[in-house]
Amino acid sequence: MATEDKNRATAAAILPLVGGAANVSSIAHCMTRLRLGLHDRSLVDDEALKALPAVMGVVEDDTYQIVLGPGTVARVTPEFEQLVEEGREAAPPQAAVSADDLAAQGAAIKAQQKAKNATPFKLFLRKIANIFVPLIPALIGCGIIAGLNGLLVNLGWLPAVTPALAAMASGFMALIAVFVGYNTAKEFGGTPILGGAVAAIIVFPGVANIDAFGQTLSPGQGGVLGALGAAVLAVYVEKWCRRWVPEALDVLVTPTLTVLISGLATIFGLMYVAGEISSAIGTFADWLLSNGGAGAGFVLGGLFLPLVMLGLHQALIPIHTTLIEQQGYTVLLPILAMAGAGQVGAAMAVYFRLPRNESIRRTIKSALPAGLLGVGEPLIYGVSLPLGRPFITACVGGAFGGGFVGLFNQLGDTVGSTAIGPSGWALFPLLDGNHGLGSTITIYGAGLLVGYVAGFLATYFFGFSKDLLTEFNVSQDPAPSTVAATGGPHPTPDTDAGRANGPGSTDPGSTGPDSPEKAPARV
Repeated sequence: MATEDKNRATAAAILPLVGGAANVSSIAHCMTRLRLGLHDRSLVDDEALKALPAVMGVVEDDTYQIVLGPGTVARVTPEFEQLVEEGREAAPPQAAVSADDLAAQGAAIKAQQKAKNATPFKLFLRKIANIFVPLIPALIGCGIIAGLNGLLVNLGWLPAVTPALAAMASGFMALIAVFVGYNTAKEFGGTPILGGAVAAIIVFPGVANIDAFGQTLSPGQGGVLGALGAAVLAVYVEKWCRRWVPEALDVLVTPTLTVLISGLATIFGLMYVAGEISSAIGTFADWLLSNGGAGAGFVLGGLFLPLVMLGLHQALIPIHTTLIEQQGYTVLLPILAMAGAGQVGAAMAVYFRLPRNESIRRTIKSALPAGLLGVGEPLIYGVSLPLGRPFITACVGGAFGGGFVGLFNQLGDTVGSTAIGPSGWALFPLLDGNHGLGSTITIYGAGLLVGYVAGFLATYFFGFSKDLLTEFNVSQDPAPSTVAATGGPHPTPDTDAGRANGPGSTDPGSTGPDSPEKAPARV
């Protein structure tokens, strides 16, 4: 089957299982997940969705998230959007009463599902993530080109080509503040182009002629943090103008006042303040890894998986971006990537500790390639989290891997990444450091190996209680269980036939994985 046909077939298979086109209120995607807003959550067939070959799992948050994996999700989403549009156009009009009833029921279910995670802090972090996540593909592409250019320069190859590669790699980073401003205004409810216009002030070379707080401003001072603050201010100024400016004058007055007021505040305040904060972030990251690299790496590597589960890892995105903008790479990402290595090691230990459980072993075999490339959802939701203890021992593996990489940072061998997003083996093309590419790759690769081994040993010897082994080290015939990645187990009776599933969990912080009878590494 051609790739386009395969992607359309995947989209066509998903659509009826989420309630059809009429049930879809919004469509978006991130690096690995198709994110859907739904009118009525009860219309979704979770088990049938997880049985689709292309679906690695589902996660419930403020949106219904279907894990498809990197690359695939970017190709399936446009096909899904087109099918939804076609379905809405072809759908017959519904009776008013039933539509109202559906909307009320859907609103109630949605409110219940969102209540657990819709804290103001998490909602704010989600907004921040929505600003920076769309920039990741450009960061990855430019980062790889930068690495290729550096390699060619070091080898003395193609001297006529390297200046062009340098321009390609640096152009986006030189204007990243504009893109951040545009996305920020869009996310906070303003006019995106006005947010971009105000943020563009930060990178305009002419600011070098302006003095503020007793010092001359530098183009780019404040970076992405300044752009974010400037665009948020522009949104509030714009909304104030919309309320008070007469409608007849709005098209002239509102954009002018928005750029003028927020622009002046940016030049004579935000650029300086954001510049100081950005410098402090870089200084603190360097100090932390130079003085306590092993300990800091141990803590960061060990806590990253729980942060991901809680959604708090989104707070690190602006920090990564700031470090990349300042230093050319972020020293934190290679350490945090060790959490995935611990997860892989833990999954391999589960494979050997449960030789009779064909269901879990099939899940691990199909999910390991994705895990090695840094896509952790299938292993987290399909293996370690449902079992409980292996999730903790996976964190132990991540801690040792992070401590190893952090130790070398402490000894003066900086290991960084020129982009955010990938991890695992997929991070190799993006690595950079202060002692040459060979040294950087060796340290990072050795860190992965440490994470694999530590996660394996911790899980093999401490990841299973006697009761857990007795319960799960048996042949698993197809038996259903439900996985809801919002926390808490949702087992269904073992006698229910019709879906091949793995074990349920008695751990109150766990969920139960499906067996990949039809689909690899489903959640």
